[in-house]
Amino acid sequence: MNINRRNFLIGGASAFGALGAFGGNRFFAASGLKDRGRPKLRFGVISDTHVQYVGADRKIEEWFNYLTLKHTLEYFREQNVDAVVIAGDLTDYGTITELTAVSEAWYSVFPDDKYPDGRPVTKVFVTGNHDWEGYLYGKYGEKKYPDPAERARNLFQHNLLDFWEKLFHEPYEPIYSKSVNGYTFIGAHWDTGGFGNEKGRKAYPFRRIKGWMEQNSKKINPALPFFYVQHPHPKDTCYGSWAWGHDGGITTKTLSAFPNAIAFSGHSHYSLTDERSVWQGGFTSVGTSSLRYTGRIYNELPGAGYENSGVASAKNWRDDAEKMLPPMPSLGNCRQGMLWSVYDDCITVKRREFLSNLDVGDDWVLPLPAAEPRPFAFAERAKKREAPRFPDGAKIKVTVCKRKNRGGKSKDGKEIVPSEVKNAFAVEVPPVVLDVKSRLYSLEFTMQTPDGKKQVKRILAKGYNHSVEHPEAKSAQTCVFVKDCPDDAAVKFTVTPMNCFGERGRELTLTCSATPSV
Repeated sequence: MNINRRNFLIGGASAFGALGAFGGNRFFAASGLKDRGRPKLRFGVISDTHVQYVGADRKIEEWFNYLTLKHTLEYFREQNVDAVVIAGDLTDYGTITELTAVSEAWYSVFPDDKYPDGRPVTKVFVTGNHDWEGYLYGKYGEKKYPDPAERARNLFQHNLLDFWEKLFHEPYEPIYSKSVNGYTFIGAHWDTGGFGNEKGRKAYPFRRIKGWMEQNSKKINPALPFFYVQHPHPKDTCYGSWAWGHDGGITTKTLSAFPNAIAFSGHSHYSLTDERSVWQGGFTSVGTSSLRYTGRIYNELPGAGYENSGVASAKNWRDDAEKMLPPMPSLGNCRQGMLWSVYDDCITVKRREFLSNLDVGDDWVLPLPAAEPRPFAFAERAKKREAPRFPDGAKIKVTVCKRKNRGGKSKDGKEIVPSEVKNAFAVEVPPVVLDVKSRLYSLEFTMQTPDGKKQVKRILAKGYNHSVEHPEAKSAQTCVFVKDCPDDAAVKFTVTPMNCFGERGRELTLTCSATPSV
């Protein structure tokens, strides 16, 4: 293994020029570089399409039809991409009918894997857990196909070799590589093993990358970035160690020997508006979000989690049952992907939402070759973002109301927390200043009563996953507390806006009686 960080930097510097042009200490920065002409390579990146059927006569906003995928592919075609990456979970239940719908979406836009003028476009598709074992979820396969023989005929897992070649016109390989304009793409399928590290079992397919790289790494040009695709996040990379859906760690250990590696992964559905979508350590790891819905974040805060999301584990069910806000409504109106453009001296990354057709953040710009020291560590990246802020004159509004807690029960059903109407404070703040560099991720609400008791709750901000131009990002934000103090008590409320790195903006405060008229 001779492709190490030093070799990449030396080889890259000789190929592309010195790092000094970019200061030598930046990895991703705000967009705004001058027009660099046609890129050496341009490709689209999406994941978790979860297609169930064609639905050509349906509306794009509806769930699970292929129209969002088709629309996104049309956008990529307009951008003259050389390739399209799909990082797993092409289908929802892993049936041949679903995979056929994915194939139909692709070939309706790129017949014979080509543009209308005959130029080729390359597929870099890998499977995810839903493609491999989705038929087991909710016993879908058993219900859909009661006859075992019929079930076997209709499941991708039982026919992966034949149907992959039939539907995508290429042989199926557990790990494969393709060269596009001289750049290497490596795809690793999820085609064996359990659900993944999040359930305590290893995602066995991703052990194989170690041996594959040992056998094939010398074929990869050390002076160029290369792109690796798998479904689960490489352990302890993008979004951090808390992220749901990471693998067992073999990928992270393997790719850490390759500073020119850029890994794409999905599975968690976390939003591209979260700057932690990109991690930089020994290599670069990028979370690809989802083209179907944004995942609700439920385990970032141990224990109770966000007041409008779920909890980290079943053992915290009481915390969930006592919450006074319902879970965030369906996030299916936010379907995200990326456009990557590779130049001699940098890569630009556009993040986009394909229902609103709005960019969800400023473009990332990756100087090439990779800079030392590695500045995209979260701590370094956090220094380059700003804390969200309320507009001048913003005020807290508090009203007394009646609200229900969620209610719930233990896994065995023996303990129950009833859902019941309670007296409550609704604490509302206006929208923050809309700025992509200081975008709102969450808010911390604090209520303190005269006896010194303090309750602290955090909510995920409405619109945190959308463009700052989207109506949801312009919404007021509300949290609810149980009112369990006398009416004449002076209650202090504090609200603090936070970005994805936890940087806190200037707080708002209000002290009022427990029967406020404000």
